[in-house]
Amino acid sequence: MLSKKTKYGLKALIYIARQDPSVPVLISDISEKEQIPKKFLEAILLDLKKFGILGSKKGKGGGYYLLKDPKTVTAATLIRVLDGPIAMLPCASHNFYERCDDCPHEEKCSLNHFLITVRDNTLSLLQQKTLHDLTVL
Repeated sequence: MLSKKTKYGLKALIYIARQDPSVPVLISDISEKEQIPKKFLEAILLDLKKFGILGSKKGKGGGYYLLKDPKTVTAATLIRVLDGPIAMLPCASHNFYERCDDCPHEEKCSLNHFLITVRDNTLSLLQQKTLHDLTVL
């Protein structure tokens, strides 16, 4: 299940991607239109800025804007930036792999093999969808 942080982050990015790219978007506009608590949204947008997805401009005419073309930003990238691993267990993760403490033989673990399949199928779908795709109804 997506965390609220990821859900709100995706909603905010979709909102920003639908706006005129030459005009930064105010946090208050995103918060109001997408029903996202403003303080929580501020923290989410700062994370997205830190990871190079968004830029910001201060002062009059300021706000947030996309740094990357929405057609090049995958849903997989956004979920990883906002929530971390896509895999359901650390032993099935590509980027955040950790061996399970309670598993003596990972290569014989049917749960591990199953969750790797789930991860691969989920990742395939998430890598095919871009932020631009999410802006189209």
